Amino acid sequence: MTVPHILIVEDEVALAEIVRDYLIAEGMSVDLLAEGTGAVEIAQAQQHDLVILDLMLPGVDGLSICRELRKTSDVPIIMTTAKVEEIDRLLGLELGADDYLCKPYSPRELVARVRAVLRRRPSGGVVEPAHTDTRLAIDADKWQARIDGIELGLTRREFALLQSLVARPGRVFSRDQLLSLAFPDDTEVFDRTVDSHIRNMRRKIAAVSTWDPIRSVYGVGYAYDG
Repeated sequence: MTVPHILIVEDEVALAEIVRDYLIAEGMSVDLLAEGTGAVEIAQAQQHDLVILDLMLPGVDGLSICRELRKTSDVPIIMTTAKVEEIDRLLGLELGADDYLCKPYSPRELVARVRAVLRRRPSGGVVEPAHTDTRLAIDADKWQARIDGIELGLTRREFALLQSLVARPGRVFSRDQLLSLAFPDDTEVFDRTVDSHIRNMRRKIAAVSTWDPIRSVYGVGYAYDG
């Protein structure tokens, strides 16, 4: 079994070292970086399986690092922040982070989040590994979705939601149903985040096509009308 390789980008060195020790105790390998400068290059060069990324960092801030990573990588990212008021902002931005955690947090909780994110698979067999219709192609093995041959660059959560919708074209799913289908093992994802991920997904679709296959049903949820 492959040992998960984790990158922690955190300027609170004592905290980072504690988290590192907990992750190592769980059988993972860990790299530490105390500033944002060089984080993108290191994550790309060493092909980490997950990045734990602080929001406020010297050099380059966490938001900028997350955005830059998402241009070329779908590596899972867990954002951490000491600012409670930043949580809603993080949810509303097109960051591409897979999860977030507010400081102070328990190292055990962070380890649980890490394991949950690493466990995720494209939807637990909701659809076949590959789906293709006249406009949309989904490759679950590669975590890729294309419209008219153009890669959308979806985050893992966006991809899981789209895959769940595509499995039953025309069916209207509530937010709770989408949570159960897309994130069956993740108890830390809440229904209010579905709207944010769907909004970001539709923005990416609109960037490459005038076709909008995701239908919003007021007061209920969403459907795929491909």
